[in-house]
Amino acid sequence: MPDITDPYKILQVDPEAEDEVIQAAYRRLARKYHPDLAATPEAATRMAAINAAWELIGDAVARETFDRKRSVGAETGATASQAPEGTGRPASSPRPSSSARQAPPAGGPRAEPRPPEPEMVSPDWTSGRSSHGGGYDESMQRAQGFGAAGPPPGRPSGTVLTFGRYAGWSLGEVGRHDLEYIEWLDRAPIGRNYRQEIDEILRSTGRRKSAAREATERRGLYRRR
Repeated sequence: MPDITDPYKILQVDPEAEDEVIQAAYRRLARKYHPDLAATPEAATRMAAINAAWELIGDAVARETFDRKRSVGAETGATASQAPEGTGRPASSPRPSSSARQAPPAGGPRAEPRPPEPEMVSPDWTSGRSSHGGGYDESMQRAQGFGAAGPPPGRPSGTVLTFGRYAGWSLGEVGRHDLEYIEWLDRAPIGRNYRQEIDEILRSTGRRKSAAREATERRGLYRRR
């Protein structure tokens, strides 16, 4: 085990810190210096010191033992002038530890402290939101603003939109005039309430195939010629 003079300093926490703070500090440092994540040459040495410090103060019982030994050492090294006259003890008493309530009964089994696993973040993690459909396509760069498309052309069919540049137009009118907008609306969260109508428009115009047709064409790719 590496030489650990002050595990609190290694984990960059105050000696009065709560156990949860120490655990959070260990996780943060483990993510920073874990050899699988850090490319610096001193990462392995630093990680070994972090793990050793965690073994000393990461467990409630181990931390209580370490604090008691440190307190005894401080009392032994203190001079008589540092103690109040007539008391024979240092001016400050050891920090009362809340971890004493967490200690197992005397004579009971004591689990060896085991550091928690570093929280790994997958490089493939995403927010779940598609990178497409977040804005207008280049082909849709037309007049913007509420109702900017002007009055509807006539022959309405379907739900009438109350937002965007096609406000006042029915979905059928928009589909005949601007299919790209319908496709964008199909991808956008604001179009969720119109998915069934949008699906019918896209299928009727050949922009979307049925599931059965897609399955048939997919199988056709592997037919022997």
